[in-house]
Amino acid sequence: MVRSIEITKVSIRDRLIVDAEVRMNDPKDYDFSPRAAIDGSTLSLHNEGDEVSASSVELDSEQMTTAERDRLLELRVKFSVEGMHGVLTHKTKNTRIGPNSKKLAEPRWKTVLPLSM
Repeated sequence: MVRSIEITKVSIRDRLIVDAEVRMNDPKDYDFSPRAAIDGSTLSLHNEGDEVSASSVELDSEQMTTAERDRLLELRVKFSVEGMHGVLTHKTKNTRIGPNSKKLAEPRWKTVLPLSM
């Protein structure tokens, strides 16, 4: 299950884009079905069937116009699991600074959600 949802950024490109951080209870938990709704000028994001872990943000007039025009938003999610690794005792050096460095994988997800108004 979802422990918490936090909307970090709302922007506009071709459509309304919402960046969110989602914290899960377990690394093998795949139960995430996001739903988006607008009430007045407040955008709320929650997991289907779980109203406790909801997040909301106030939209400005340009963002509201874009949301009303498209009736959808692009959701970019960064997943994390709290307390999964415990406390690090032996920290490794930064491996991303060498000539053959590679970017480490991050659990990210992107989708398009319909808006209920």
